[in-house]
Amino acid sequence: MDRRTAHTAALLAAGAVVGSLAVALPSAATNATNATNAANPTNAATRPQPRQSDALAWRSCATKAYPRLECSQVPVPLDHARPGGRKITIALSRVRHTDPAFQGPLLVNPGGPGASGLHLAGYVATSLPAKVSAQYDVIGFDPRGVGASTPALTCRPGHFAPVRPDPVPRTVSDESAQLARARAFARECGRKYPDLLPHLSTVNAAKDMDLIRAALGAERISYFGYSYGTYLGAVYARQFPHRVRRAVLDSVVDPDGVWYEDNLGQDLAFDSRHKAFAAWVARHHATYRLGTDPAGVEAAWYTMREALRRAPAGGKVGPGELEDTFLPGGYDNRYWPRLADAFAAYALHGRTQPLLDAYRALGAVDSKGENGYSVYTAVECHDAPWPRSWPAWRADNTAIHAKAPFFTWSNAWYNAPCAFWPVASLGPVDVANTALPPVLLFQATDDAATPFEGAVTMHRKLHGSRLVVERGGGNHGISLSGNACLDRYLTDYLATGALPPAVPGDAADAFCAARPEPEPPAAQAAGEDKSSGREGTQMTGGALHGLHGLGIPGRGV
Repeated sequence: MDRRTAHTAALLAAGAVVGSLAVALPSAATNATNATNAANPTNAATRPQPRQSDALAWRSCATKAYPRLECSQVPVPLDHARPGGRKITIALSRVRHTDPAFQGPLLVNPGGPGASGLHLAGYVATSLPAKVSAQYDVIGFDPRGVGASTPALTCRPGHFAPVRPDPVPRTVSDESAQLARARAFARECGRKYPDLLPHLSTVNAAKDMDLIRAALGAERISYFGYSYGTYLGAVYARQFPHRVRRAVLDSVVDPDGVWYEDNLGQDLAFDSRHKAFAAWVARHHATYRLGTDPAGVEAAWYTMREALRRAPAGGKVGPGELEDTFLPGGYDNRYWPRLADAFAAYALHGRTQPLLDAYRALGAVDSKGENGYSVYTAVECHDAPWPRSWPAWRADNTAIHAKAPFFTWSNAWYNAPCAFWPVASLGPVDVANTALPPVLLFQATDDAATPFEGAVTMHRKLHGSRLVVERGGGNHGISLSGNACLDRYLTDYLATGALPPAVPGDAADAFCAARPEPEPPAAQAAGEDKSSGREGTQMTGGALHGLHGLGIPGRGV
């Protein structure tokens, strides 16, 4: 499900050695306090956290962007049913609090499954108002199997090497070639990691989070998760409701669709976002010269796709790679100017270099992306049942492709290893919860990676939660992205526990207007709105944090 991220593309190595760690069970007095907090969630959310001491060895892992970042690691059981058995490690990062009014740890997760969260701690700590972040230890982590955690999975190196077969199967032979790739990936995962795959799941990642909490010496944690991280947070809260102090879920997974149905829903939503991109290009015909009719612009894009099927650009960009390159535009419209430049250069002048450059920046998969995809499949294929009959996949995706051709088959083949996965699937978690303090949810109405209906479902399942909606927004990961209205709700909640008033019977409790769409660079030069256009061409590092999925083409939630 979840897709590409700029600021998590570079993983941060964390190699600190941690001594033996004793995890204490909560005392009777702690349980009594938790019961009181559950009965009075507002009181629980606003009471300051006591000072904590953790048993972890922290070392500096500073970067230019995040000079206060520290790293450590914590051992956890591979099998939580056998806590004395084999251990694996979870890599951690931290930006430490500086305010004596300490509110405890704030665990952050960027989504995936399979995305590294180490740099996200630095991003959140520097993006929140200083007076708020100073009151928290902002804690990032690489979930089991990811990045600097050990062991880290890479099932089949080169699985995304270009040029891949056209995702849209035109013949039985085309379909057979794609099925062979999917089977090979599943087979290699099972061959290389037979001991790990049965223990890679959202439930186990949530149990790891609670051992992180214990290692930090905290009775309760606050949590801030994007995309897939919203489901991880909800699963954690279901297992450990008395351990949650505050929780923010941004761009919310539909917990009732995990994961096959959610992926089918994405296909329709990403096609709509691709049409929105075409309409934007048409509105800027003066810059891109691709026509003023959105349908005509979209048709020109599919003409480009067909030409690349016959002759891949630079021997690297065929139709699959093209979809990988343009999919980030479905996550965040700040990519649109760069994508439109590459589109126009090829469609009007036959120039391939801008397209190749965009592919290398936005669509190509490196070793870190291969790790992310390996964890993605291991978690999603294990989390919940997938059809084991390929004809069922064929029928569903053929029907949806007829309505939504942009992404459907690409997404199908991305997830197809789940049809052949060597480990039996679990059942999805019922995340309904009445024992939590109030949770704050954020959602854009036109988000493609996690469509709006999922946030409404989660809102209804989490008793007392509040849903803040970005009306007309289509980006993914919307808080701390420059929308001051959204960020006021976020910072008020993290600072004091304050929430917007509940609106009984409504799908949402508060609304914010979406940020303006980007402007092309030529429009900036002509003296038009420069603020939004500048972001469209200068997204580097943490500037575009909205895509909290994998650093690989087209995947994750």
